[in-house]
Amino acid sequence: MLNLTVSTKPITIKSLERRWHLVDVKDKTLGRITTQIAGLLQGKHKTNYVPYLDMGDYVVVINARQIKLSGRKAQTKTYTNYSGYPGGLRITSFSAFLKRKPSEIIRRAVGGMLPKNKHRQRRLGRLYVFSGAKHPYQKELSKINN
Repeated sequence: MLNLTVSTKPITIKSLERRWHLVDVKDKTLGRITTQIAGLLQGKHKTNYVPYLDMGDYVVVINARQIKLSGRKAQTKTYTNYSGYPGGLRITSFSAFLKRKPSEIIRRAVGGMLPKNKHRQRRLGRLYVFSGAKHPYQKELSKINN
C-alpha cells in the first residue's frame, strides 16, 4: 500500500515574512504595472498564499511622474471626486492630475484592483509611491534583498 502523507503547517500571521520590492514605473503602461503591484501587495506571488490572510509585501514605486497610458487615454481619462454636496462634483483630467499628484494616480489604480475587504487599507498602507527616483526606503530594500 502506498503511503502518501503530507505534513502541512497552518499559516499564521507570525510565520509570515514581508519583503520589500522596488518597482520603477518609468515609461510603463499604467494598467499593466498596477496589476503586478496589486499582486505583490496581496501576496499572490508566494507559494503559501491563502486569501483569508494579509500576506502581502511592501512595495516602493518610483518615477510615478513618468507613467504612460496606452492609446488616447492620456487625453480622455478623467478622475472624479464628489463631496456629497450640490455642486461638489470635481472632474480632473489625467494630465492635470499627473502634474499635481502623480502618486495618487498609481494609488487609485492599485486600490481599484485590490479586493474590497478588511485587508484593503492595510495593503494600501504598505504601498509607497514617489514621483521621482529618490525615496527614503533604500535601507530596507538593500537589507532584505541582499
